[in-house]
Amino acid sequence: MTAPLMSLTWTDHVTGRQGFLVVDRLVRGVSSGGLRMRPGCTLDEVAGLARGMTMKEALHYNPEGRYVPLGGAKGGIDCDPQDPAAYGILVRYLRAMRPYIERFWTTGEDLGLTQDLVDRAVEEAGLVSSIQAVYPLLDDEATARRRLADAFAVEVDGIGLDELVGGCGVAESVLAALDRAGVPYAGTRVAVQGLGTMGGATARFLSRAGLRVVAVADVKGTIANPEGLDVEALLAARDVYGTVDRSALRPVDRELPGGAWLSADAEVLVPAAVSYAIDGVNQRRITARWIVEAANMPVLPEAEESLAARGVTVLPDVVVNSGTNAWWWWTLFGDIGADADEAFTYTRRSMRDLIDRMLARAEADGTTPRAAAHAIVTERLPVIAERFGWYG
Repeated sequence: MTAPLMSLTWTDHVTGRQGFLVVDRLVRGVSSGGLRMRPGCTLDEVAGLARGMTMKEALHYNPEGRYVPLGGAKGGIDCDPQDPAAYGILVRYLRAMRPYIERFWTTGEDLGLTQDLVDRAVEEAGLVSSIQAVYPLLDDEATARRRLADAFAVEVDGIGLDELVGGCGVAESVLAALDRAGVPYAGTRVAVQGLGTMGGATARFLSRAGLRVVAVADVKGTIANPEGLDVEALLAARDVYGTVDRSALRPVDRELPGGAWLSADAEVLVPAAVSYAIDGVNQRRITARWIVEAANMPVLPEAEESLAARGVTVLPDVVVNSGTNAWWWWTLFGDIGADADEAFTYTRRSMRDLIDRMLARAEADGTTPRAAAHAIVTERLPVIAERFGWYG
């Protein structure tokens, strides 16, 4: 694949903070990718995420579906989302990016931002919607927009459907890998880094499938219990940033340092918080059999190479955490309705198909799941380009 189609850096005239936008590819003249806000965010990071979005879009291409893929893009702002100035920076960034959002970049929540916050800032910036660039591609814009709005209003056990579908996809990825290996769900231990939208939903779905969540990590540290944590109680005790109120812990739960989740006695690790969490040094502490990338780019390449050499399988982010993005488009284009059961069923089926196909390809080629996912994308991109148009 070639260099990104477009890459730009923005500097906030009030604070001097920088923001970035990278459009990796356009398909049908439009690209898709969320907007993240975190201290230390860089242009290179955003470029890598944009390339990942191109792959995620291509992986979910179904010739028989109504939703057809878009290109990949990503936005990023170098700022702590808890900084009092963060919201103003977000609004000014969106105003600066208005021409791109109006014409060819559809975006939404990512690390550090919620969709509610993005929507509020989008309105203040004078935009119609964070995904308005895709509206000209819809057969019936009014009906499609109403269907998506209705889906965002759906709640399951008090949690929005939009906050659950991504974790449903991650959990199904874990279950598909266990099934291929013939490992029963009951008794399989899991450690999760991050208990925000993605990590929290993943922990919930895995716990309800019978797996034992033995460790979760947030900004305050790791909470662990080898007999299993009360996932529902921890989720109920979270704040908006995914930090657990320690007063909700049971006497049998232990508080450990933040990095303790890495060396947890578990078969599955789910990094669901930040990029670059596992490097060439700390990967030595990992004893798990599977690492399932719920976050974007949490395992550095040198770490993945070392892990593979000692038999640890990394299920890559481009597949594992693609469910949320796909759910938006399945709903908007009309492949599914504003219904939780339908959304979960469609997500599980699609994710299981992708995981099975990727792992089968990795086994046949004698390579890693990530390389297998890249090979699948490489085969699909020319088909997408020929059928729908490709820029970049």
